[in-house]
Amino acid sequence: MITKVQPWGNSQGLRLGKQVLADAGINVGDEVDVRVENGQIVIARTSPIRGKYRIEDLVAQIPLGYQPEECDWGAPKGKEVW
Repeated sequence: MITKVQPWGNSQGLRLGKQVLADAGINVGDEVDVRVENGQIVIARTSPIRGKYRIEDLVAQIPLGYQPEECDWGAPKGKEVW
């Protein structure tokens, strides 16, 4: 893909095609690492997921045999109906 460096406010920017981002696994809003290696600009995704956590990773941390328990939060403080 050929593109141009163009002014963007007080900085410069590149417009990257949708397919290039898809091939790299990068989505709008994702954080990327931008660095220079041997005179070339390298843009790499910092995480293949959006947000800080993946539900699969969190669930994998639940101990085997875990049984949730009911928790008493005390008496109602407002107009809650339990």
